[in-house]
Amino acid sequence: MEKQLTPEFDGPTVFGHPKGLMTLFFTEMWERFSYYGMRALLILFMTKTIVDGGLGFDDTTSGAIYGLYTMGVYLLALPGGWLADRLFGLKKSVWYGGIIITLGHFMMAVPGVIALLEGNHAPKTELSTIDTSTFFLGLILIVIGTGLLKPNISSIVGQLYPKGSSKRDAGFSIFYMGINLGGFIAPIACGTLATYDMHLGFGLAGFGMLLGLFQYKLTAKNIEGYGEPPVVETPSEIESQKKLKTSVTWISVGLVALIAVLFMGVVPINVSAIASASGTVIALVAFGYLGYVIAFGGLSKSDKNKVGVIAILFLFSAMFWSGFEQAGSTLNLFGERFTDRTVLGWEIPASYFQSINSLFIIIFAPFFGALWVWLGRRNLEPSSPLKFTFGLLLLGLGFFVMYFAAKIAASGDLAAPTWLIFTYMLHTFGELSLSPVGLSLVTKLAPNGYGGQMMGIWFLSVALGNLIAGLIAGEASGGTDEALASMPDQYMLIVYTVVGSAVLLFLLKPVIRKMMGEVH
Repeated sequence: MEKQLTPEFDGPTVFGHPKGLMTLFFTEMWERFSYYGMRALLILFMTKTIVDGGLGFDDTTSGAIYGLYTMGVYLLALPGGWLADRLFGLKKSVWYGGIIITLGHFMMAVPGVIALLEGNHAPKTELSTIDTSTFFLGLILIVIGTGLLKPNISSIVGQLYPKGSSKRDAGFSIFYMGINLGGFIAPIACGTLATYDMHLGFGLAGFGMLLGLFQYKLTAKNIEGYGEPPVVETPSEIESQKKLKTSVTWISVGLVALIAVLFMGVVPINVSAIASASGTVIALVAFGYLGYVIAFGGLSKSDKNKVGVIAILFLFSAMFWSGFEQAGSTLNLFGERFTDRTVLGWEIPASYFQSINSLFIIIFAPFFGALWVWLGRRNLEPSSPLKFTFGLLLLGLGFFVMYFAAKIAASGDLAAPTWLIFTYMLHTFGELSLSPVGLSLVTKLAPNGYGGQMMGIWFLSVALGNLIAGLIAGEASGGTDEALASMPDQYMLIVYTVVGSAVLLFLLKPVIRKMMGEVH
């Protein structure tokens, strides 16, 4: 049974917040440590030559794999949340998800561990089946595990606070800080170990998730009664859950069989084609579903307009994330290949730059929060569509900075690290303008009974943006002489596209405001 929420917190508190928040804070911190630690190394590992300890994939293939992986993380959050609500419960889903994530990271570390145990440090000249199989199986496990853990741990945080609690937003802010603390530490820690062997960097990411699981279990009493499995009592409910368990079992068996067939090479795989097709499918599903809700959902005219606004936001959200999420792909490769990283004779690992976004969020998030409050008290706070516009403009300005850095690289010189740092700062400002606003706005616009589904549409836009970011990385990363020469033009094309989107959104603002009705 779920705990009955009362106006006061039930159980011990820490600094005025439920003690369970600390359990979830550190679980999420270590999960984000594992995710961002591995992500910082992912495209660098795929594009490194086999002799240098990588997989030797070309930029197009690497970008497509990166895009499919990051897309999958957000896409599986939808069935992960659904299964938790109807079958496992939130708490068990977090536990199972963490275990699967840990196995995935350790799977990616297997080739390095084997080499370490055998004392074989000679450079490889060709990939073995173990190298590729453990890599792809590890990615699949991490995607599945994250889909179970990520959406449900946030839901448990929400359950800790009574409805109407004034401390709920502050609690989520503390929780969000755990995300960025893990995101800041991980690229530095995993990147340092990866200078010796990339696989060991992946292993450290898995060890971080393992620490998160240990503390989650040791402090489980702090969240006792929250996130429990759904209670089934009536015969019809019991029968319904049996059918659900059977369906999930068969679907799982089918997926395992499909993965086995793919790994055996029975079906040839073209990751670039799969990535391109996936983007089309996501867009068709999102707009097909929204169109269905508008046409056949039995909504009032006002609610239909609000769903229409969500459809518009879907496009601009996907546009933003397709640029922002190039941090781990295109910009990561720029840091590796075209940035002067030498300081006092020591070369800074390229992965360190992946910590900058989290550091800037930790520093500037309180200022942005205070700014909106200060403007709101003076009736000067920008509307949500205008904040979206600011986010896109700041993203475009960041890539405009990279245009000049790319010009330096194309001329044969190494760019100073300040170009990347300044770009990440502008992109972080864009994220702080758009991301929290988007999440909040979708919850306000969603018609009654459609809250979870509309939030799912938001996650679909993030998934689509991540996929596009990976595809762009294959074209704008300067992996060949020809690509390097055209790299400034590629960045400028991104600037034109993103800024053009911001201008279009600004022009649509009066229409969107009217469609939003009483929502502000």
